[in-house]
Amino acid sequence: MPSPGSIRPQRQLSTADDRRRTVLETAVSAFADRGYFGTTTTDVAKRAGISQAYVYRLFPDKEALFVAVVEHCFVRIRESLQDGVAEAAGSSPQDVLDAMGGAYARLISDRDLLLLQLHAQCAAAAEPAVREVVRTGYARLVEYVRGVSGAPEADVQRFFAVGMLCHLVVATGAHEVDAPWARTLSDGIRHH
Repeated sequence: MPSPGSIRPQRQLSTADDRRRTVLETAVSAFADRGYFGTTTTDVAKRAGISQAYVYRLFPDKEALFVAVVEHCFVRIRESLQDGVAEAAGSSPQDVLDAMGGAYARLISDRDLLLLQLHAQCAAAAEPAVREVVRTGYARLVEYVRGVSGAPEADVQRFFAVGMLCHLVVATGAHEVDAPWARTLSDGIRHH
């Protein structure tokens, strides 16, 4: 019988899914800092504390990693919108849109998520695989917002337009500038 001091707790090995999730979350930060074109798989591996070879075991190349990161962020956005729906003060289309907008405003206070979205939109202009994942992500979000809100098309379009304006206001810090142009852009825009 082993003595109490000789019993070692069993080390819990991370599964490939856990490691993949860790790499994705780490990659959000890496790509947020330097974008798709300025970030290497070595950068991601260093931040995750793993070898570059292990990154390649999980993702065949940088493009596949970035696409997975963008998909991961769209999942976070959808979850945020769902939280907003659950918090809505009422069931009217405007109540639901307002609640989702508030939830999204809280979400983009996460600097990395905001920057990742901006970088993804820029990379989409030049990279077909990124363009496709961004299109698919927005298509799903638009259908979700339309379905849960019951809002007319023009209101759904306005919801997304205001979301893009939120990106601009937060990214430029326009809400912190006391100038007519900044007030024009940030008036009525929620930020956290």
